[in-house]
Amino acid sequence: MRSLTLLDKPDAHESGAHTPLGPRPARTGNRLPPWLKRPLPTGNGNNFTAHLIEDLRLETVCESAKCPNRPECWSRRTATFMIMGNLCTRTCSFCSVPKGTPEHLELDEPARLAEASVRLGLKHVVITSVTRDDLPDGGAMHFADCIAAVRARVPDAALEVLTPDFLGDPVAIDTVTDANPEVFNHNLETVPRLHRTVRGRALYHRSLGLLERVKRRAPHIVTKAGLMLGIGETIDELFDVLADLRAIKCDVLTLGQYLAPTVKHMPVARFVPPSEFDSLAATARLMGFKQVVAGPYVRSSYHAADMVPTREGILANTGHSA
Repeated sequence: MRSLTLLDKPDAHESGAHTPLGPRPARTGNRLPPWLKRPLPTGNGNNFTAHLIEDLRLETVCESAKCPNRPECWSRRTATFMIMGNLCTRTCSFCSVPKGTPEHLELDEPARLAEASVRLGLKHVVITSVTRDDLPDGGAMHFADCIAAVRARVPDAALEVLTPDFLGDPVAIDTVTDANPEVFNHNLETVPRLHRTVRGRALYHRSLGLLERVKRRAPHIVTKAGLMLGIGETIDELFDVLADLRAIKCDVLTLGQYLAPTVKHMPVARFVPPSEFDSLAATARLMGFKQVVAGPYVRSSYHAADMVPTREGILANTGHSA
C-alpha cells in the first residue's frame, strides 16, 4: 500500500519505525482545529429525547461515552441505546464509560427499549452495550431478547447491534446472529500495533474472527466495523486493517477522529483534516466496501440510518432477498 497517492505522507521520524498518518496540522495548546468546531442544534428535540430516556430508565452510549454528536442526534430524536447497565468490565484507555462491577440484568429492559423505539418513531434502532465479561454468555441472550422485543413493537424498523467481542465465544456470537439483526457492528478501533494500549483485553484477531463468523453464518446480515484515527497509526497499518476487513467480506466501514473524553484519557496524537478522511473513504470504496462513512465527527452509529435506512435498502445493498 506504499504507492497510495491520495494522502500526503510526512518525512520519516528519526527512528523510521512508525510514521503517523499524514502531516501533523499546526495547532496552539489544546485548542481544537477549526473543522472540529460547529454550532449547537436548536429546537426542543434534545429535551424530548433526554426526558424520554430518563422516563424509561435507559442508558445511552451518547451520554456514557461523552459522544460529541449527542446534541445533534438527540435533537433529531435518535439515540444509541446501551443495554446491560452503565458499568463496563473492561478498562479501555480511550473510553469514558464507567468501569466497575455491574449489577444484575434488568429483565424488563427489552420492553423499555422497545417502548422508546416506538415513542421516538425510529426506523433504524441501534443497540450497543457495555462489555459484560462477568456473564457466562457476555450478555448475548439479552441482546437477542432486546432485538425480539423491538421487532415485535416496531416490525418495520431495521435493527443494528454494536456488540463487544464476547471473548470470542462462538455460542454467544451465534446467539446474537441468530436473532437476525439487519446490521451486526463490531469495532476494531485501531491497528494491531496499538491494540493492547487502546483496547486492553480485546484482541485484534478475535474481533476479526467475530465479524468473519457472523458473515459466514448469515451472509445476508450486513457486517460493519469502525476505527478511530489520530492515535498514532500509520497509513500502511491502516490499509492493512482495511484489507483484513475486506478479506472477511465486511460490508460497511466507519472512520472517525479520536477525541479524548477527558484529560485523564489517552491523548490525541493528531487531528486528521477532513480532506484526508475524504481521500481515505474514496480508497476504501475502491477496495470494495459497500458503504464508507469517514470524517472527524463520524462514530460507529453516527447517522446509522442514513447508511442503511430500511430493511429493504439493506437487502438491496447486499444483493439478498428476504
